[in-house]
Parts: sequence; structure tokens; C-alpha cells
Amino acid sequence: MKPINYQTKLEDIKEEYQTEDFEEGLSSQEAKKRLEENGPNKIAVKQTPKWKIFLRQFNNMVIYVLIAAVILTLVMGEYSDAVIIGLVVVINTLIGYFQETSASDAVEKIKAMLSTDATVYRDGQRTEVPAEQIVTGDSIFLEAGDNVPADLRIVDADNLSIQESALTGEADSVEKSEQAISGQKVALADQTNMAFASTAVTSGSGIGLVVATAEETEIGKISTEVNTVKQRKTPLMQVIDHLGTSVSYFILIAAVVIFAIGFMFDIYSLPVLAMAVISVVVGTIPEGLPATTSVILAKGVSDMAKNQNTIIKTLPSVETLGSVDVIATDKTGTLTKNEMTVTDLIFADKTYQVSGTGYTPEGEITENGQSIQPDQNLKLFLEAGYQANDTVLLKENDQWTINGEPTDGAFITLYHKVFPYGESDHYQEVDILPFDSEYRYIAQLVNDENNQQTLFIKGSPDKLLPIFKKNDPNFDIPKWTKVVEDYSQQGKRVIAVGYRDAPSDATDATHELINEGMNFLGLAAIIDPPREEVIQALKEIRSASVDVKMITGDSAATAKAIGEKLGLAESISAITGPKWDELSETEKVTAAENNQVFARTTPGNKIEIIKALQKNNKVTAMTGDGVNDAPALKRADIGIAMGIKGTDVAKDSADMILSDDNFATISKAIKEGRRIFDNIKKSILYLLPISFAEGLIIAFAILMQDDIPLHPTQLLWINMVSAITIQFALIFEPAEKDIMQRKPRKTGGKLMNLHDVFQVAYISVLMAILGMIIDEWFTRSGVSSAVTSTTMINVLIVGKIFYMFNIRTKNLALSKEMFVNKKAYIFIGLMLILQLILTYVPFMQSVFHTSAIGPFEWLLTIIGGIIVFLVAELDKLIRLGLNKKATA
Repeated sequence: MKPINYQTKLEDIKEEYQTEDFEEGLSSQEAKKRLEENGPNKIAVKQTPKWKIFLRQFNNMVIYVLIAAVILTLVMGEYSDAVIIGLVVVINTLIGYFQETSASDAVEKIKAMLSTDATVYRDGQRTEVPAEQIVTGDSIFLEAGDNVPADLRIVDADNLSIQESALTGEADSVEKSEQAISGQKVALADQTNMAFASTAVTSGSGIGLVVATAEETEIGKISTEVNTVKQRKTPLMQVIDHLGTSVSYFILIAAVVIFAIGFMFDIYSLPVLAMAVISVVVGTIPEGLPATTSVILAKGVSDMAKNQNTIIKTLPSVETLGSVDVIATDKTGTLTKNEMTVTDLIFADKTYQVSGTGYTPEGEITENGQSIQPDQNLKLFLEAGYQANDTVLLKENDQWTINGEPTDGAFITLYHKVFPYGESDHYQEVDILPFDSEYRYIAQLVNDENNQQTLFIKGSPDKLLPIFKKNDPNFDIPKWTKVVEDYSQQGKRVIAVGYRDAPSDATDATHELINEGMNFLGLAAIIDPPREEVIQALKEIRSASVDVKMITGDSAATAKAIGEKLGLAESISAITGPKWDELSETEKVTAAENNQVFARTTPGNKIEIIKALQKNNKVTAMTGDGVNDAPALKRADIGIAMGIKGTDVAKDSADMILSDDNFATISKAIKEGRRIFDNIKKSILYLLPISFAEGLIIAFAILMQDDIPLHPTQLLWINMVSAITIQFALIFEPAEKDIMQRKPRKTGGKLMNLHDVFQVAYISVLMAILGMIIDEWFTRSGVSSAVTSTTMINVLIVGKIFYMFNIRTKNLALSKEMFVNKKAYIFIGLMLILQLILTYVPFMQSVFHTSAIGPFEWLLTIIGGIIVFLVAELDKLIRLGLNKKATA
């Protein structure tokens, strides 16, 4: 059987099915056969088992090294060391597991969108069947209130309108007809003879022939796309994974070399040598890195939820926005309100402006900036737009909404900006002629208190202007057509309004009555208004060198006009979905870079645009609220969904939800993301020197054939406990002043520059030297190994405390910068208390091989910390001087 689509003519469909009557439908036997062959009309859901997600967390170089250390310590009978190292493994694994299992379940939500029942013709009878039993070739009856159960080719339509906004992004319901559409490629939003699964019938009735079920439907394709989309690792995770792997390889190579030297020169017995090498590995591996990163991210997530009405679903996402190069955004409901608003009223002799946006009936009509009282003609215009209407304006929970069509809602709101809401008008409805896709107007016959009957009408200018000319031979159609075109170029929809006196005995509003001629009242220009906060947000986002791309189902002219009003870019280029489809893969990468507006797009186009941007090494964010946005939301480096107007599918596919639907929050989130990255980088630059210093101390002891001065558990204490105390002080570091004037980080860029590596190296060596001096001095003085190792631990910890003040800021630490983060002192106090517990509590002494120390040892630790601080500040002073000369 030939495939049937929007291009197939009705005669060809009848010939293919050998029928003149689609109400005959399939036979029950044929339907059963097709169901067995093709399977049920439902979307399959594939989920990764939780145990697989858990095991996946062990696929990490740092974890491999630590597990090996656990096994070796168990073999050698060092059970307390094995338990503590094992706990570190478990903590890091659980952190990763809980992050990943918080992922979305968007496919389940898509599945729930499909209707549960359908009205189908079988054996010539109209009957209800479960939607799962619908098969290709079935004839489906549709009426207002139904959800479409599968993708249908409309074969009969009677004023049939379907709301497709969640799928196509179009705000208004689409009028459907059975006529074939010519053209090689027509956008989804323009396929007016098709009905798509999960959309809703808003008015009229019709019959559709099932052309696709389950995964073959447009919504099914989205489901498959969501299910199979491979999410890229976030830029932060890429950097940290690369850093962790590089450090781990370096440490393992160094450990093998040290072991080989120790074994060749018979420095220690094999068990002692093995334990020494384990100490090198455990001391140098930055075990605290995953925990520190997660806590900094979690704090950012908490701050965003509390202060910015933003829900972050995965921890790395909060940082990802800080490195975003491009934000691809849906238009309707994201950049605009998705609330049609009348902005201009155009009459033969004057033009009025209307203030206020959305469905809230607040605003006024002005002429040249002056508020006016409506004259008789304007009053009649307002009444005509209000009466020729079958939509209702409602106030629910202090929010104004409509039940019906957005365009009709705009006229009701306009009326109530002049006449109070709830005040009864002086007309009574006699009959209404609903909007019809063929005629493209709506009319209502009314009766006033004087028993005078009037027929009001509003609709598409191209249909009504000729009707106005019938009543007025002097009516200038070219002039008014030009007015319509001018306002359309501004991205506005234009509606014509008119009236006529009707015979007193008329009981029906008919096309015949209208075609006799109508009186022209004027035109209304309507727009889906931009959100007020978006314009300023776009300025801030662009100042941060982040590009914004608009992806919409609207026409190119409308989308471009909206983009210009919003200040989307200095100059705006647009491309349509059908044109995009003609491009090669290479051309798509170029088109994604060079165009700011993508119009008449399909859900497939959206994800292709995201992929094309990513191929160009762009870190992408995608915002949206519809089902059609779901695959792109999931594919993007960070997906951002609207919390109020967003569909459940969009919210479940996204990494971040704006609970107040405020696009401006994205600008604040970019700033927060950059601050978080800065603080994570500071944490890493802070963490690595201490870990490397520990490794150097052990390695030097092995090569000098000395006793190992630090136990593995002591090294873990330094790395982990200090990491989750004083290192957390860096969480609260405020954003630097120039943070939103920087360019985004380059994709694949290195975390550390040459100076950062140099600083890590010299701080590592300096701390190691201080520790080794203490070890050598105390050993020659006959001090016990427990006191020596305890003093060394405290030298390293106090050195970390002093070094933290240096790493917090690019400026000199001994300035007002020292007090901008007051919480840092709380963490320093907590760390010192823990050090006192480690040093003096008997239980801790037995577990961590420590001993009490006296005032002299504490004085040495403070001197060591001051030396570290002064050396680091001297380096900073030299750099600041060099930078000043370079910019002079």
C-alpha cells in the first residue's frame, strides 16, 4: 500500500482504499491482523537498571586506584587503613549514583500524553476502542474535547480545529481541512490536513485516516529521540575527569618507579615497601575532589532554588551555564508571553495605540500618547470584536486566563480595558457562525434592547476586505492591503472588524447574509508580546559574549520582527525548517552559526540545530516549554524548561526548570555558573599542592631509606577531612567584579594555565620541604614517630589554612578582600577543633597513629603556615606588577 501523507489527494486516498465512504472503516478481522503484525499503538519505555547505574560509578580512574589500595592493605593486614580508604570509595560512588538517578523520566510522560480511548469506524459501525488497538488504515472520528490517538490524514472536516502548540509551538489552534497540500517539504505547523497524536481537538468534528501509530507518530519520534539522545558530559565534568585521569596516571607511574627503585636497592622488606608505595598513592590522589566539587555545586543549586526561583535537577548543570556559548530558545511562551494582545487599532481617519499586555484587562487606548474616551465608531468596533467571539475570559487564583482561542481572548481583553469586567452589555446573542478554515472569519448575530438586530464580524483581512467593498464601492482594497502588510512585517497579526444591520426577523448568522456586504469598522494589530524582562536579560547575556538563537514554529517574518524587538542580535538572519532540511551536514554547521532565527521548524530540526552548534565546539543551552522541545532539551549541554507553562515532558527532559517562567533568570544563572566554576577551580588549585606535598614527603623518605613518616590513614585525614571543612569555605566566595564581561570558557580548554601549574608545583615542594625538615629534625632529636607525624600533619593543615587566604582572590590577601567571606573563619575554626580532637583524643590517636604535642610543636606549625603564605603572596605581588606594566 502506498504511503499516505499531506500531499496525497483525497481522490487518490479513496482509490487506494477502494471506498467512497470512510465511515465504513476496516473490518474487525483486518484490524486484528494489522494489530498482530505491527504491534499496539503505544510507546515503549526503556530504562537503565539502577544496579547498572551504580556499577557505572566505579568506572573512574581515581576509584580504580583507591580500590587497589583497599585490596593491598587488606592483604597486608592493615584493616583500619583498608576500612577508611574503602569508606572514601563508597562516599565518592554514592555521590555519583545519586546525581545520575535524579535524571528525567520524560519518555514516561510522553507515553501518558497519548489518549486512552478512541472513536473508530469498524465494520461500518462507530465504536469506542482502547487507543492501543488503533492500527494504520483505521478511520477515526474526532470531535471537540478529543485527544488525537495517532497521526491522521484528515479526509473529512467540519469546522475542525486542533490545538498543536505543545508539538509545533503555534499559539493558536489550527483549522483543518481535507485538501491536499502541494510542495516538496511543508513544515509540521503548515500541514493543515494532518492531525497528530497527543494534540487536542478544540472545535468542530472530522474523520481522519490513521497513517502512523506508536513510535512512527510525530510524538513517537520525539519519544524515540528523547530515549536515544546521548547527553554530552558537561564541560566541568570533562575538565575534572581529564584532570583526575591525568593525575592518577602520573601518580601510578611515579609509584611504579619508586617501587622499582626501592626493590632494586633493597631499601625495605617487600611488605613495608608495598605499604610505603600505597602511602604515596593514597597521599597524592586527590580523593576529596569529587566530594568538594559536589558540595560546591549543591550549594549553587540550593542558592538558585532559594533566590532565583530555579530548580536544578543535576548538580553539574548549575556550572554548565557559566561556560555556555549559545542559548537556543523557543519563542512562544519563553521569549513571549503566549498571550495575544491588541496593540494598535487602525481606522480610516486615525490610529490608536493600546497599552497593557496579556489577558489582564488593564491598560488604556491612546492617540498620540493622549488617553481618549471612545467615540461612537470606536465603541462600535470594541463591541463588534467582543461579540463576534466564542471565547471566555476568566480570573483564577489572581491570574487572568482564557478558555478558547488566543486571538478571540485579545479582543475580549481589549473590550474590558474600556468597559469593566463583569458589567453586562446591552446585547443578547441570537446566533453565532463559528470560525471556519474555509471562510476564515467568525460572526455573531445579536439583538439590543431596542430589538435592533446587528451582525458583527471579525476575521482575516484577505477574506473580509472584498466583502466590505461590496457594501462600499469606494472602499480602497489596495490601500488597506498595504496597511496589513506593513503591520505584518512588524510581526503582528492583523484582524479586520465589521458589522451590518440585520433584518429584524433574522434568526441565523449565515454566509449569505455576510456576502451581501458588511460595513468596515477598522483593523486590529495583534502580537504575542515579548516578556518585559527578556529585553534586559538579552542585553546582559550578550554582554557576556553569549549568542542567543530563536527556534520557533512561527513564520520567518514574524520571528525576525520579534527578534528585532527583543534585541536578539545586532543584525538578524533567518532560515526556515524546510530550507534547513535541504542543507548538507557541513552546511548545517555553518547555518547554525550564521543565523539567529530558525522559523517553521520541526522537533527534528531543533535537535539538529543543537547538534550542529555542538559540532562547532559550542556549549549549548536550550530553553523551551513544549513536547516538541524535549529532544533538544535533552541533547543540549543544559536544557532549561519553563516551570509554569512548560509541559511535563519538557520539564522532565530538562536539567534546569525556571519555576517562575522568567527568562531573565538565565542571565543570573550564567553569572552564578561562572562564580561556581571559579570557586571549583580555586578548590582544585588549593587541593592539589597539599596532595602532591604528601606524596613528595613519602617518596623522599623511601629514596632516603628513612622510616615512612606518615601513615595512609593520616594522609586520608589530611585529604578528606580538610577537604570537607576549610575547603568548603571557598563555596561562599562572591563573584569577581568582571565576571560577566569575560568570554565563555573554550570547550576542551585546560583548567590550569602555565602559572597555575607553576604555583601548584612550588607550593607542593615548599610544603614537602617544611614537612621533611620537621621529620629530619625530630628524628635526630629522638622525638617519637607519633609526635613527629602528628606535628607534620598539623604543619600541612595549618599551611593549608594560610594558603587558603592566598588562593581566594587574585588581589593581595592582606586587604579588605580578607573579610568579604566571613564564613571562611567558621570553617577554619571547625578544622582547628578537628585537629585538636585528632591530636589529643585517645580513640583518634589509636586509629590515626597520632600523639599529643606541646606548645613548641604548635609554634612550628604556625611558622610553617606563615612561610607558605608569604611565598605565595610574593608570587602574586610580582604577577600584579607585571600585569600593570603590560597594560600601561
